[in-house]
Amino acid sequence: MTVVVKIGGAKAVDPAGAVGDIADLVGNGEPVGVVHGGSTAVDDLLDRLDIEPTYVETPNGVVGRFTDEATMEAFTMAMGRVNTDLVAAFREVGVDAVGLSGVDGGLITGPRKSAVRVLEDGKKKIKRGDHSGKIESVNAELLEALLEDGYTPVAGPPMLADDGVPVNTDADRAAAAVAGALGATLVILTDVAGVYADPDDPETLIESVTTPAEYDALTDAAEGFMTKKVMAATEALERGASEVIVAEANADAPVTAALGESGTHIHQSALENI
Repeated sequence: MTVVVKIGGAKAVDPAGAVGDIADLVGNGEPVGVVHGGSTAVDDLLDRLDIEPTYVETPNGVVGRFTDEATMEAFTMAMGRVNTDLVAAFREVGVDAVGLSGVDGGLITGPRKSAVRVLEDGKKKIKRGDHSGKIESVNAELLEALLEDGYTPVAGPPMLADDGVPVNTDADRAAAAVAGALGATLVILTDVAGVYADPDDPETLIESVTTPAEYDALTDAAEGFMTKKVMAATEALERGASEVIVAEANADAPVTAALGESGTHIHQSALENI
């Protein structure tokens, strides 16, 4: 079974443990694909360029980056650096990694969203000038060919919009689309141990989600940045992923631990009748 690992780009996430763990899995013949974020790298570059980042809230409460033209240029540069550094780290530990953006080979494509619905001061508004896209398709054949030839694909945004322009897309949702296209298990590595029933209490980790009722409890519990990860998990399962695990990136052997019993395991059966 193929495993897709999403390595977060937040400052609190150290990719070193995941890189070494994935190297062990690949060395044992396990096919692994990697999708990465890069939020901290983008923010750092925007700061160096003296560009103020803009975040917006959608009407359903999800907070995300608004990507205007200047931000898109910085985003492309920063994500390219993150990808190169990650590929170099994998190759240093013996993994035959190949770096890709969602543009390469039309890996991740879909329609461009030039305007987004946002919530400002309690009112719904349309904000124009956005350079982001909605993922519609994944070139699974490209990834499968690389995996079959023994390569480990390492991919990240931007994606390719249907007008031929590279645009931003959320890395968690990109990982969900990739895992779905490959029918893979998706491991989303983040800076906490999983989804907590009480977001302020790590002792309330939700370990397994197998029924619609448990899924409802999961979505009710998720807030802040975790909302996007649960949304991505849902999309991955809807697209054909076999299982989604949200787990801690900074744990020992984080991917192996997640494939065992660590983290929050969300199963296909949780989406029945939803």
